[in-house]
Amino acid sequence: MQHRIIVLGAGYTGAIAAGRLARRLHREDVAITLVNPEPDFVERVRMHQLATGQDLRPRPFHEMFAGTGVELRLARVTGVDVERRTVAVTGEDGDGELEYDTLVYALGSGWNDQGVPGTAEYAHEIAGRPGALRLRERLAGLDAGQTVVVVGGGLTGVEAATEIAEARPDLDVALAARDGLGDWLSAKGRAHLRKVVDELGITVHEHTAVTGVEADRVTTADGTSLPAAVTVWTTGFAVHPIARATALEVTGTGQIVVDRTMRSVSHPDVYAVGDAALVAGPGDKPLRMSCASGVPTAWQAADAIAARLTGGKIPAVPLRYFNQCISLGRRDGLIQYVTADDRSVRAALTGRLAALYKEVVCKGAAWGVAHPVLTPTRRRRVVRETARAEAPAPLARV
Repeated sequence: MQHRIIVLGAGYTGAIAAGRLARRLHREDVAITLVNPEPDFVERVRMHQLATGQDLRPRPFHEMFAGTGVELRLARVTGVDVERRTVAVTGEDGDGELEYDTLVYALGSGWNDQGVPGTAEYAHEIAGRPGALRLRERLAGLDAGQTVVVVGGGLTGVEAATEIAEARPDLDVALAARDGLGDWLSAKGRAHLRKVVDELGITVHEHTAVTGVEADRVTTADGTSLPAAVTVWTTGFAVHPIARATALEVTGTGQIVVDRTMRSVSHPDVYAVGDAALVAGPGDKPLRMSCASGVPTAWQAADAIAARLTGGKIPAVPLRYFNQCISLGRRDGLIQYVTADDRSVRAALTGRLAALYKEVVCKGAAWGVAHPVLTPTRRRRVVRETARAEAPAPLARV
């Protein structure tokens, strides 16, 4: 029997894990199924571009995985039973249940409204394609002079505010940041960010917590009312809720607790990657939710699964940071170099060269989904004794 590997979610981490497994393992020995509700790969790091009217290159999975043996199941995951080793899905063919021997959980994260009143009803988000498309339509309908307030001063908020301001200079764009503008950056990085924000005419409300959202305004903690024809909410991400409903050991935020190989500490047949997992980086500091964090975890999980199934040595993929890549519209950018545990150092790259650098990184991330193994590799045969030890007993049927 083939060893059944199911990968849930085809974002950067899930798609890379599926493709890397397919290139590491012999096709006769494994059946790899990738479950995702959409037929195309979504470049999540470009959602601020999509929201401002830019068209992104289509990346159909049937082309990306052609000839690899990865089977794409277009469906939405509705539940996971880690005791029975089954996944419940619903799609065009109706409801169904998939059985697995090894599960890779890569359902990732979505936007987090932080429980702020009115956010779910009135704010827009760009954590995924549907939200970005809704914001795109709303921005296209705005008249000159109307106000857009971006809430959240992190990477996503900065990229969204600058992208909107550059694409629509006729709008009044504001950024509400709980802390100081770019206060995590180096002095050079902060200075450049402020320079670009000023040039784009973005109003920055620093040290401002938004406590309420209405159809035409946001309210701050000190009672100030800021006009907002459109509110864009970018205050962080929340993991997909399904893991919390399983018997997997999870954190208070719903992330799956894993070991150094991305294997669940409570259920060894389950691996979690990307935003879905609590992963310790340098100094045992948890990795932040990002593409930069997620891709190495996908490499580690895929290589560990392949090694365990084939009797090989489990490699250790470096989990560390090198830089933070920030686009500031299409013509400017900021590359903040960081320590291994993501603390800013003095060095930073700015301007058009930084924008080009960020574009190369984005293109490279998408290219890496279709090419998850950088060098030619020989598919290894599954060791049957190992596969049997990893696999569950067959489900009883009635």
